[in-house]
Amino acid sequence: MSEFLSTPLPNIPKSDLPKVVIVGAGFGGLKLAMNLMNKKFQVILLDKHNYHQFQPLFYQVATAGLEPSAISFPLRKIFHGSKNVTFRMTRVNHFDPNIKRIYTDMGYIDYTYLVMAMGADTNYFGSKSIEESASPMKTVSEALYIRNKIISNYERAINIEKAEDRKSLMNMVIVGGGPTGVELAGAMADLRNTVLPKDYPELNFHNMKIVLIEAGPELLGAMSKESKESALKYLQDLGVEVMLNTMVKNYDGNEVLLADNEPIQTQTLLWAAGIKPNRIGGLEDANYAPNGRLYVDDFSEVKGCPDVYALGDISLMTQEAYPKGHPQVAQVAIQQAVCLAHNLHNMEEGKEKRVFNYKDLGSMATVGRKLAVVDLPFIKFQGILAWFTWLFVHLMAILGVKNKVFIFLDWSWNYLSFDPSLRLLIKPKAVRASERKELTEER
Repeated sequence: MSEFLSTPLPNIPKSDLPKVVIVGAGFGGLKLAMNLMNKKFQVILLDKHNYHQFQPLFYQVATAGLEPSAISFPLRKIFHGSKNVTFRMTRVNHFDPNIKRIYTDMGYIDYTYLVMAMGADTNYFGSKSIEESASPMKTVSEALYIRNKIISNYERAINIEKAEDRKSLMNMVIVGGGPTGVELAGAMADLRNTVLPKDYPELNFHNMKIVLIEAGPELLGAMSKESKESALKYLQDLGVEVMLNTMVKNYDGNEVLLADNEPIQTQTLLWAAGIKPNRIGGLEDANYAPNGRLYVDDFSEVKGCPDVYALGDISLMTQEAYPKGHPQVAQVAIQQAVCLAHNLHNMEEGKEKRVFNYKDLGSMATVGRKLAVVDLPFIKFQGILAWFTWLFVHLMAILGVKNKVFIFLDWSWNYLSFDPSLRLLIKPKAVRASERKELTEER
C-alpha cells in the first residue's frame, strides 16, 4: 500500500473552494457532510465502508428482527445530485497538521479543514483472550455474525443427545448493562420464550440461560432511578439472570470466568461492556485524555491543532455542565456536527463562531416486546407507552422513506405474529487467505 501514499488520491474534483475532509460517516460525519451539501465548500467524505450504519438497531439484526439492509444506507445514494460532496471508500492512516495533508491507503489529500469523526470501537479492557473469543457488536457485519452464530449453535445442539452437553451451545452471556446489553438480553429472552421452541421443539429451552453481567451496581447507569429499576424488573420477568457488581475475569470460548461467582458454560459471549475511541496517526500524546478521547475546545477544534476538529465519541469537550465531557451518544455527535457546519460557514464569512451547547433530548431503551423505558427532559415513563415512543423515535431517525417502510412492516409483522422470519443461516463460501485477512481487518 505504501506506493499510494506519495501520490494524490485520484479522481478528486478540482475546486477553489475551502476543502473540508471528513473522516468517518457515522452520525457526526454524515450530518456534517449533509449540512455542508451544496454550500460553498468542497467536501471529501472518507470511510472504510460505503454505507452508513444505524447503530441503535444493530441488536435487532443480531436477533433476527431486521435485515442488515434495513439499517444500512449507501453513502453515494445519499449524495446523489450533490455538486460539492465527494465520497471515497478508503482507510485513513495518518495526517500531517504542519502541511495540512491526510494520508490514506489510496493516496493523500490536502485539506483546508480536517474533521475526525471515526467513532469508537469495542473496549476489551486489555484482555486478549476475551477479544479473541467474545462477539462484539459495533458494525452490521458483527451483528450478522452474531445472528449466524446463535442459529448455528442451535442447529448443532439439536444433534447432541445429552442435555448436559448442549448447555454451552444454548446458554448466552451478555456483558455490559448499558442500552445495548439490556436490549440484546430482552430480545434474546423473547426469542427463547416464544420463537425458538417452535423452531426446535426437540430442545428444552427451560435449560437455556440468558445471563446479563454488569460490573456496576445497576443497569442503564445514565438513566433515571425509575428506568433502571423498571428495566431490571422487566428483564427478570422475562427470565434473564441479571448479575450486578460482577466482573468478568476471562473467557476462553467455552467458559466465562467471574471474579466472585461460579463460572458459566457458554460458547456465546456477547461483549457490550464499553467503547474506546478510534484514532489515526498525526497527533501527540498530549492531545489525548487518559480514556483515549481527544481534547477539543468549545468549537470542537482539537486543542493546539488549528483547523483540525473532532466530533462525537472521539472528542472530549469539558464545559461547566459537563466537566467530564459529554455522553458518548449519537445526539452529541449530531448536534456538534450542526454547530461545526454553522461555524465553518461563519469563519469563511469572517463572522463570530458559536460555542457548542448540548441539548439533552433524553434517553430510552427497549426491554423486549412491548416494554421500554424512556427518560425525557420533562417526563419519565415506562412500559408499553414507552415502547411505542421508542418505536416512533427510532423510525423517524432512520434515513430514507424505503427503509422506514420496511422497518415499520417488519416491526408490525413481528408484533402481530411474534415470529420473525429472518432466522436464516447463510454460510459464506470459503475464501482465500488474503480475503480472510481483509475481512478480519474490517472487523
